[in-house]
Amino acid sequence: MFDTVRKHQRLMQFLLLVLIFPAFAFFGIQGYDQFFSDDGTVATVGASKISRQEYELAHRRQIEQLRQMLGERFDSSMLDNDAARAQILDGLIAQRVLLAEAIDKRIAVPDDQLRRAIAAIPGLVGSDGKFDIDRYRQLLRSQGKSEQMFESEMRGDLALQALPEAISQTTFVPASLVDRMIALGEQTREVRELLFRTDDYAAKVNPGDEQLLAYYERNAQAFEVPENARVEYLVLSGDTVARQIEVSEQDARSYYEQNKARYGTPEERRASHILVKVEPGASEAQKNAARARADELLAKLKAGADFAALARAESQDPGSAASGGDLGFFTRDTMVKPFADAAFALKEGETSGVVESEFGFHIIRLTAIKPAAQRDFESVRASIEAEIRAQKAASRFAEAAETFSNLVYEQADSLAPAAQRFGLQVQSADEVGRSGTSKLPREHPLNNPRLLATLFSADSIASKRNTEAVDVGGNTLISARIVEHHPARRKPFETVKAQVRQLVAHEEAHKLAVQAGEARLKALRAGEAPTGLSAPRTVTRAPSDAMPRAAIDAVFGAASESLPVFVGADLGERGYAIYQLTKVNLPDAAQVAQRRDTYRQQLQQVYAQQALGDYVESVKARAKIVRHPERLAGAESR
Repeated sequence: MFDTVRKHQRLMQFLLLVLIFPAFAFFGIQGYDQFFSDDGTVATVGASKISRQEYELAHRRQIEQLRQMLGERFDSSMLDNDAARAQILDGLIAQRVLLAEAIDKRIAVPDDQLRRAIAAIPGLVGSDGKFDIDRYRQLLRSQGKSEQMFESEMRGDLALQALPEAISQTTFVPASLVDRMIALGEQTREVRELLFRTDDYAAKVNPGDEQLLAYYERNAQAFEVPENARVEYLVLSGDTVARQIEVSEQDARSYYEQNKARYGTPEERRASHILVKVEPGASEAQKNAARARADELLAKLKAGADFAALARAESQDPGSAASGGDLGFFTRDTMVKPFADAAFALKEGETSGVVESEFGFHIIRLTAIKPAAQRDFESVRASIEAEIRAQKAASRFAEAAETFSNLVYEQADSLAPAAQRFGLQVQSADEVGRSGTSKLPREHPLNNPRLLATLFSADSIASKRNTEAVDVGGNTLISARIVEHHPARRKPFETVKAQVRQLVAHEEAHKLAVQAGEARLKALRAGEAPTGLSAPRTVTRAPSDAMPRAAIDAVFGAASESLPVFVGADLGERGYAIYQLTKVNLPDAAQVAQRRDTYRQQLQQVYAQQALGDYVESVKARAKIVRHPERLAGAESR
């Protein structure tokens, strides 16, 4: 939005913090301590440890998040430095101290908020728009968690998120600042342009062999073929073990009978309601007034008023009022207890009395009933067999993992014995480097940093034997071996001489363009007649092909008290440009009014991020934190 925002490093730090937060929506806070082994601690917050594995996962998440955000502009080196590593670790530390703060302040999460959060998890809503309890339970089984455990973790997660939300709501942006930022942000400037194109100076450049060789030596890395290898690998996963488990019909039927209640569809009811809302913390007088209003509306219904029309006019439930109060079909456990008890006590077409809940006072009309139903065995047999396999696989995987590890170690010259034992196929990949291969997804086991570090160790390269079985998480082991290794090498000068000539010629031509442009700029500022410039055009702060960032910075950074003025900008490979600034256009009152809300929201977000960052730093200052930065540099490659 603004240059100050674009250059504000604290916002980048906050972005890194925010990007890590979604991990908890899947694993849960307590789940992290259980999920990660104590394989090297990179920091401690009080008695809580942050493991190297946790840091590695956060680092990989950052890479994927930034890759999605930046697309082709993404460069992995953005996170491959000490400052980025420290920021990621600080994000993990911030999570821990905020969790402790949430527990200390006894932040409670209501059941209704928890239900909404769970329903918002991707993949848990069916094509009919309803929450799919079977998918939910399957998700929990895949994580090895009970409903109670998962929901407890979700409550902690939501409590953690409540603190930043509360802090962000305390910030205030002065109106004068909003209008000043609009004046700066919406300002346009009128310029004339004179370009000195690099290509126009190419004919004046004729580099010699000595100059080409010097460039080749100076930029040796640009002409390197990176170290890479052809690799064979074998993956053992929990799914592989599960597929090898046979489930008899008798076992499946027995499971069905023991868990019959799970395969029934509970009774659903459809109702409409009129809500007279009571805000949390309302006084007794306010509650009494709301109750009296609900009694008045009930009386109107008894006198023959149309329920849907009255709901549209009077209900204070924004989610259902517009549809005449209709809530659609729901089960008993999806509503708060007082509402559910009343709705499930009605007969179709009946209207309740006034019902009090934590949201206020309801009048409920039951419009339809879907009776409970039981699914037969054959319709759920496949899911039962999959569940039994998953349960048995959990216990058998440890045994399989030990056998797999022993086979790849004891018969280290080949992966074939382990593949044959588990019915797997040895796979291969070409051009695998120390940072993995772009031909496979980043999360693929072959791209795991710990495996790659082992695979490219000196011993592994020299012996071309199997690596140890590496646990990459998610009940997955991988072993790999180098079949053919290619060390990093520089392409011979003669094979790249033509490329070097082109690069040197372009570099020298750019220097000439800049020299010519700067000389002309000096002459124009000294009073030379401004000939050869383009026709005037109006530019905004938004960069474009015609006005790249360097040009925008030069034009809008120019003092405008005495016009016209001349400024220059190095446009990189394109050359050099001179701009004559002739006019500054400020937004009129109508533009300011139109943009005020947008700018206020954006500034509010910036202020809120700053406030949250300050709050996190204050909480961290009160916590006992021990960092081990020396363990971070190699963590991603272990």
